[in-house]
Amino acid sequence: MPHEHTNPKTRDRPAAGDHPTVVTDGVGAGDVRLAPPSLDDGRHLWRLAGAAGLDLNSPYAYLLWCRDFAQTSVAAHDSRGELRGFVTGFLRPDSPGTYFLWQVAVDPDFQGRRLARRMLDHIGDRIVANGVTHLEATVTPDNAASRALFASFARDRDAPLEWEPLFEHDHFPHEGTDGHEPEELVRIGPLR
Repeated sequence: MPHEHTNPKTRDRPAAGDHPTVVTDGVGAGDVRLAPPSLDDGRHLWRLAGAAGLDLNSPYAYLLWCRDFAQTSVAAHDSRGELRGFVTGFLRPDSPGTYFLWQVAVDPDFQGRRLARRMLDHIGDRIVANGVTHLEATVTPDNAASRALFASFARDRDAPLEWEPLFEHDHFPHEGTDGHEPEELVRIGPLR
């Protein structure tokens, strides 16, 4: 399933000056291409979110991310064009200087290769270049990997990091389930 697109009507075009970045994987897996997702990536984002164990949204939601929020998201493709990771996010309408990171997913076969951090750095560079000053995300209390990811990102950008409760257990529906763990807000910034 190659990632190359020839139909200009279905291909998302990067913004001016937003060229794909190719990063070399330091552990011998080849190059990974980081770029805004295309509409054709939507179904692959949905599948990868499920494989990575994330809260799975409808396939339609991932198509919308790839159409309406492509410039604030990133897809990581390997040298064969297969999706290996993604970050989805958006600029908060009531706080346009704040980027909200919605989901980070890494293919289980690519975990342990710092792909999540490379995608976060890529997004960080893009949003800062567009005048964004803060990054936010929510994380469950037991998600040590995400906490470490955001802490290292803040440290390397010399940016303050704050944690505070946001969504409590009772904010989530409980019908037919045990509910959802609480989510804490992480706020990083001002970004450099």
